[in-house]
Amino acid sequence: MASFLSAVTKAGPGSRFELVLEPSGRVVVPDLEVAVESATRKKGLLGRKGLAVGSGLVIAPTNAVHTFFMRFPIDILFVTRAGEVVKVSQAVPAWRMAAALRGYAVIELAAGGAARAGLQVGDRVAVRQRESLDAGSFI
Repeated sequence: MASFLSAVTKAGPGSRFELVLEPSGRVVVPDLEVAVESATRKKGLLGRKGLAVGSGLVIAPTNAVHTFFMRFPIDILFVTRAGEVVKVSQAVPAWRMAAALRGYAVIELAAGGAARAGLQVGDRVAVRQRESLDAGSFI
């Protein structure tokens, strides 16, 4: 069984990613950062003032995260290795912890992002490498 993060292992340096709903392929998070190395996993969203609508961060492997020292609430999706959403924690404020025993990775979104994207428990998602941006695009 392939991991929902398979595209990350195949991508080159500087690659950009998006989160898609399977099997439709509908893009639900168009600008997804990936934290799979120790240093990026530990840092997560710490030190940021916010997270833009339509962007997110996937942290793997982990089945638990904290919001200590964070300046803004986030939605947290817990996802299995196969990409099944097993738990959604909405608008988690600073100084909290969240976990899911069956989780392999977490996807952090701006508060309200899960509802805006229509993501819920039981959905299957995958990380996909984004197409290159044309000269007129902005992130």
